[in-house]
Amino acid sequence: MENTDKRMAVIQAAMELIAENGFHGTPMSGIAKRAGVAAGTIYHYFESKDALIEATYALLEEQLLESIRQGYCEDSSVQERFLHIGRMLVSSFIVFPMKSRFIEQFHNSPYGVASRRERMLGKKNDLISSLFEEARQQGLIKDLPLPVIFALAFGPLLLICRDHIFGLITLDDLLIEKTVEACWNALKP
Repeated sequence: MENTDKRMAVIQAAMELIAENGFHGTPMSGIAKRAGVAAGTIYHYFESKDALIEATYALLEEQLLESIRQGYCEDSSVQERFLHIGRMLVSSFIVFPMKSRFIEQFHNSPYGVASRRERMLGKKNDLISSLFEEARQQGLIKDLPLPVIFALAFGPLLLICRDHIFGLITLDDLLIEKTVEACWNALKP
């Protein structure tokens, strides 16, 4: 196995085990076993479990953003861009439930605080925060703090993804579209 393959195997194993067992229920030895590498090999790529968790999240976030960027048109209206982001977010999460569970755990843990703080306080300029700022400046959405806007926009979407993964509902294209539109409507003044 090549070095990049080993590194990716470790990240994949960490993502799966943390999604299944949580951060504290996932020892490095378990990650090594799942990845098919020696425990010491992990430390060749990551200085600590915290560094591995951060690297795993960074990779998953980048993969999610890549899927959102597919078909994203800067020239579309703010509403059309939001609807695209919402649809792609839901599609990605229901197709890759382990990634969804890891990201949700990350955001709801001390690990996610710094990332959320940067985004919510405007220190991290990203596609979604910029879109919401543009929408707010145009008067298309409520003039609320960014954390409230994120909660109204994406909180329901994350919950329906989780309910789909748990088999409580079945998301099809029409239901996804209606739900994403409802989230947009919740933002409108």
